[in-house]
Amino acid sequence: MKIVIINGSARKGNTLAAINAFIKGASEKNKIEIIEPDKLNIAPCKGCGVCQCSKGCVDKDDTNSTIDKIAAADMILFATPVYWWGMSAQLKLIIDKCYCRGLQLKNKKVGTIVVGGSPVGSIQYELIDKQFDCMAKYLSWDMLFKKAYYATARDELEKNKDSMNELEWIGKNL
Repeated sequence: MKIVIINGSARKGNTLAAINAFIKGASEKNKIEIIEPDKLNIAPCKGCGVCQCSKGCVDKDDTNSTIDKIAAADMILFATPVYWWGMSAQLKLIIDKCYCRGLQLKNKKVGTIVVGGSPVGSIQYELIDKQFDCMAKYLSWDMLFKKAYYATARDELEKNKDSMNELEWIGKNL
């Protein structure tokens, strides 16, 4: 299976630790590509709608090549830290730009990993989950898992062996 991971964090901290644990489990049987929005040149969606009449976004940046990778994947893993009760701007930028070819994202297998500085069960996780639930319903996604983790210090999640083992197990058992 071809898996695309969208890393919504610009830092090398807990979100990356979660991604790496997932990859450790998933890499043996799957082809994995990581998209790092903070390293791409992607303009925000202007809502111009021209993409609906053409073959993609009209912006001359990294949008179309990035969306090509996502559309070609069998599974998409969205990973994000919590920023102000929502997903990071980096992840939201990619999701917004998927509008240019959104229907090509129908029927994908999807997972989410959310890492926040508040205990799991706080409203911030629910708000992010609800956004993904709406996308999943609209695009007929097969939501394989939604995982939330609490970590404040930059290396805290990596030290949590139960969480790391859980993410590795999820990757291994796709």
